[in-house]
Amino acid sequence: MGVLERLRRWGRATRPTDPEFTAAMARRWAELPETVRTPGQALGRFAVGCEGTHGVFPACDLACTPCYHSRDANRVRVDGAHTREQVDAQMSVLRRLRGPRAHAQLIGGEVTLLPPDDHAATLLIMRAHGREPMSMTHGDIDDDYLDRLVLGPDGRRRLHRVSFAGHFDSMMFGRRGIPRPPDEASLHPYRRQFVARFERLSREHGVRSFLAHNMTVTPANVSEVAEVVRAVGPMGFGMLSFQPAAYVGDDRRWHGDFRGADVGPDAVWAQIESGAGQRLDYRIVENGDVRCNRTAYGFYLGDRWYPLLDGADPRDLATRDAVFAHLSGIGFAATPVPALVVKLARVLARHPGLLAVAAGWLARTLRRVGARSLLRTVASRSWPRPVTFVMHQFMDAAAVEPAWAMMQRGETADDPRLRETQERLAACHYAMGHPDTGTLVPACVQHGVLDPAANAALRRLLPIVEARRTITGTRTEKT
Repeated sequence: MGVLERLRRWGRATRPTDPEFTAAMARRWAELPETVRTPGQALGRFAVGCEGTHGVFPACDLACTPCYHSRDANRVRVDGAHTREQVDAQMSVLRRLRGPRAHAQLIGGEVTLLPPDDHAATLLIMRAHGREPMSMTHGDIDDDYLDRLVLGPDGRRRLHRVSFAGHFDSMMFGRRGIPRPPDEASLHPYRRQFVARFERLSREHGVRSFLAHNMTVTPANVSEVAEVVRAVGPMGFGMLSFQPAAYVGDDRRWHGDFRGADVGPDAVWAQIESGAGQRLDYRIVENGDVRCNRTAYGFYLGDRWYPLLDGADPRDLATRDAVFAHLSGIGFAATPVPALVVKLARVLARHPGLLAVAAGWLARTLRRVGARSLLRTVASRSWPRPVTFVMHQFMDAAAVEPAWAMMQRGETADDPRLRETQERLAACHYAMGHPDTGTLVPACVQHGVLDPAANAALRRLLPIVEARRTITGTRTEKT
């Protein structure tokens, strides 16, 4: 490769904006219903949304109440070749319809049931399609698996960064060491252990990581959410996500009533605010419909969380608007640091006024933090840790199925509940790609409407030939 071609490639790699990404953003904004085209809406202005896989490895080796998997999920064989093939096809659809860059979840059942080599190969496939992948796990994972994931058979590092979402809550049964958690606090040692495993990856192998913490909320544990936020916030997770339970998946595992004012979005968000020690303004930055998603961005200094932006300050809202306008194509997570520096420099060269915007935001943030907290931070040699709070409200399958059927026929529901469901589906932040039709499907449709038939078909395609179980140590293993 000649010098000129190298320079051209470097120029393309450090371009602040990608014409294809810009076009994808414009399509995304045009597709949104008017109800969510708000000043704080990030879809179509900063990102295209989140993505996920489906029908790749539906089996799981824990039992949860509720369980969002269909009845046939654990009757499907985990097959690495099938996973790689299907993920490649699905990412192709997402790449074509959603543009060159997005966050995508490697999700199905339990991701660590995939052999480490197949898991790593699948993550690399997702990255080849411009996706930043996150592996979804129940967190019952060991160091040996992670080593074999990030290192190839030759012992060399094949993954330089990984993202994992660990799901921990007291409604999950079968975890090693604590098969039936009595409460959320009893899981804190397992949450810390999860973070510690990835800290070890960084020390021993130089692998960076981003970790999210997921928790399903029911009447049985809603009163513990605030304590979970207080305890888990400083542990090292980059995101704390809480999902009020919905009637989706295997109805044999729906025990009790998941509804009521005490587990509604306002009540759960109030619990998160109590744990964070302050009001959390989820209208500053919105990701789709706030009836589905509420998000608050900020950072911890020590044990205290601070918001990135103050929704009551017009200057902070102007900062948000400047970020939407000029930094949406950067790709912060996936861009190597040298290229990121050049991208930002090119943005500043074109829009030098951004320096004043950034300086003003920094000064206001430092004032909010206060001199005493800053001095403690300097003395302890600790850095601010970005942590995002999220609440995601899934929808019941009983509402999604008729609402989606009407949308497919081009009909708008008269029933208020179904119309709300249609509006939320139209603004969905989280979608799956379907290679057979070349279309995108909202996640609530995938899980509530399509998964049962898909997993029944997978049961025939990938039957479990042998189901003998042996007991090894403290864990039951399928052989």
